[in-house]
Amino acid sequence: MLKKLSAVALGLMCGSAYAQSVDAPSLKAGDSWVYAETVETGPQGFSSKNTLMTVERVDSHAVLISAKQDGSNQPPVESMVGLDWSRSRDINGKQQVINRPLDFPLSEGKTWTVEYTERNPNRLHSSETFHSDYVVTGWEDVQVPAGKFRALKIESEGQWSAMLAPVAVGGAQAVATPGQVTTVSNAQRIAPRPVSGRLYKAFWYVPAEKRFVKSVEEYYDNKGVRSQRFSAELKSSKMAG
Repeated sequence: MLKKLSAVALGLMCGSAYAQSVDAPSLKAGDSWVYAETVETGPQGFSSKNTLMTVERVDSHAVLISAKQDGSNQPPVESMVGLDWSRSRDINGKQQVINRPLDFPLSEGKTWTVEYTERNPNRLHSSETFHSDYVVTGWEDVQVPAGKFRALKIESEGQWSAMLAPVAVGGAQAVATPGQVTTVSNAQRIAPRPVSGRLYKAFWYVPAEKRFVKSVEEYYDNKGVRSQRFSAELKSSKMAG
């Protein structure tokens, strides 16, 4: 009877631990992770590599991260991220969050949204808008090359939309006239029009690893066909202490 009560108590303690909220990690210079990263583009494009990520510096509001191909002698690429691993960049002249996979403290059922609109992001689009709704779905077991982990899963569904920039399509036509052939140029202007597609993201966060051990990001075109898929799985990690 005592053994049964102990087992029940242990189960309640474990359940209580997973039910509690998860605070932001205490990142330190020297923390590092190696990820197996895969990029799929369209039906045939595929590439993969192992990337070493290292915390170089921790400030009061940001973290300096270096990233390079594992085993490479090339210098790493350094970038700033938020203490919650969010990423920001210039949007219309102002720094704005474009990706926030983790919004601490994390707890089951918590939701948040990331949305931004960028003017003239490229020559094809006069504007682009991204809207992503995130939700913490709960704890689950996940297997990656680094091992099996109990992770807190975060999912995101959303939509991208863009306004196609107006373009002029040129052409030429040969016109026969008495004694000669004259080439007449003409141009047709294609009016701007909206297009849109879907987004899906998922992250498996492990507090002891201070980061997610697995991530998936998928982008779908205006016909519902997946155009890109980015995935990463943890291969190894080393905490500075």
